[in-house]
Amino acid sequence: MKKVGKTTAILLLSALLLSACSNGGSSGNTAAEATVQPTASAAQAAPEPSAQAAASPEASSAPEAEPSAVPATAGAASSSAPQPAGDNSAVSGEQPVGGTPAAEVPLLYHMDKNYDIVPNAEGTNKKVVLLTFDDGPKEADMINSLIDTLDKHHAKAIFFVNGYRVKEHPELLKLIKDRGGIIGNHSWDHIVLKDKPYAEVKKQIEDVQKIVKEVTGEAPHFFRPPHGAGGDVGKKIAAENGLLYMTWSVGSLDWEMKEKDTNKTAKLITNVTDQLHSGSNILMHELPWTVEALDTLLTTLEGKGYSFADPRSIELKMR
Repeated sequence: MKKVGKTTAILLLSALLLSACSNGGSSGNTAAEATVQPTASAAQAAPEPSAQAAASPEASSAPEAEPSAVPATAGAASSSAPQPAGDNSAVSGEQPVGGTPAAEVPLLYHMDKNYDIVPNAEGTNKKVVLLTFDDGPKEADMINSLIDTLDKHHAKAIFFVNGYRVKEHPELLKLIKDRGGIIGNHSWDHIVLKDKPYAEVKKQIEDVQKIVKEVTGEAPHFFRPPHGAGGDVGKKIAAENGLLYMTWSVGSLDWEMKEKDTNKTAKLITNVTDQLHSGSNILMHELPWTVEALDTLLTTLEGKGYSFADPRSIELKMR
């Protein structure tokens, strides 16, 4: 019995030891798994930006990855993208390059051999006159008064200037230009050109072209010889410089009047209306009595149904 009991006791003790070892190992594994599990879960749930970036180029511009990169990229794309011309001009307020100037005047008339203004096409108003003033520029007050009256009647005129006067008072030429007057070439010295040699006539005309361009930025397009006497050489040199050569077809005779004369306004108007016809090329001068008479003259012409040809609407070639 003692042997059996001893054997039994040893077996029972061995069973208890085996049970204890088994429970301890299981508890250790569970603890280890508990420690590792959250890390594994976190790794499984977390995004992998580097892998996404390698797989897709769009991932690099994701706001989460680089918030400041988005506006910078958008701005660069916007500035590098081609913009339509219309959009650019709308933003900048500038006129498109090569656009049609707002003040461009269509060529409606030409000059005939009588120096009259003739419509280019049927249907264009033929009851017009061309207004011209010679021998300036002289005085700012007269220039301003003449142009004030022209503006009142919505009229334009050619101011045929002498070079020596422009040299003395370039500011007066600039005044004419700035106020919308059309500048013409009336030679440098106001001499009779028809009997002068080619070289002298060339200098008389081209020196005016040069000084007018220097002062205003644009050379004249019209030439009127002093005393209406340019001769063949004057016509030739005018043509060589792209100038429309003209004298006149209606003279106001204001140059024959004197300060002491009476009724100068009435006389000037009578001189014009006695010769008046469609296309009249009216010669006047920068003179005090012409300044005084101009408003009444233009009102009289309008009353007779005439309007005023814009010199810029006249072709630069006679036909």
